Amino acid sequence: MTEKLALFDLDHTLLSGDSDVLWCEFLMQQGVLDRAEFEPRNADMARRYADASVSAQDFCDFYVGTLAGRSPAQWQPLCEQFLHEVVAPLIPASARALVDEHRQQGHTLVLTTATNRVITAMTAAFLGIDNLIATEVEVEAGVCTGRTSGTLNMREGKVARLHDWLAVRGLPSTLLAEATLYSDSSNDLPLLGAVGEPVVVDPDARLLAHARSVGWCVVNLVR
Repeated sequence: MTEKLALFDLDHTLLSGDSDVLWCEFLMQQGVLDRAEFEPRNADMARRYADASVSAQDFCDFYVGTLAGRSPAQWQPLCEQFLHEVVAPLIPASARALVDEHRQQGHTLVLTTATNRVITAMTAAFLGIDNLIATEVEVEAGVCTGRTSGTLNMREGKVARLHDWLAVRGLPSTLLAEATLYSDSSNDLPLLGAVGEPVVVDPDARLLAHARSVGWCVVNLVR
């Protein structure tokens, strides 16, 4: 492992969409979720996330709740289908090139996302990113309970989880001050403010205004 970290947010950064929202739409198409009951709730949650008005716990609980009642192994076939039919087509070549640029420089690649591990592990593997920090899913007796586990990987939680990740590997927390982070969302302001090289990618309005006020690099990917 090198001492240069390249950190990537997933949704609306490397992925041209939101994994959780796309997952719910996929489950509705597959008949796993009832569209009439779930679609309005999904749209409302996506809106509240975009304007940063939802708590991290409510946000993560809502989407992790879609996994309740099945084991991770039982979800795997649907996750594979989701990756190939929905996620992969929404990862543009420009995003792949961005990741590859850091890989070629020998940097340690980390995908850090508020979305849960069950539905993002395959995305990380698809991108060739070996290190995934995601919201964890509680499993009891081999079955997903529909609840989260541990510190949520969202907002301030992304900073805490990254410090934990470094500590487990015996790496100094000072590496964070030298890291590069790519993100689109104002929800990532805590982590963007903690790294040495914050780069905002196709940012939301709040993040764009902040980035301009503090002189952060702003990039737009071809999508």
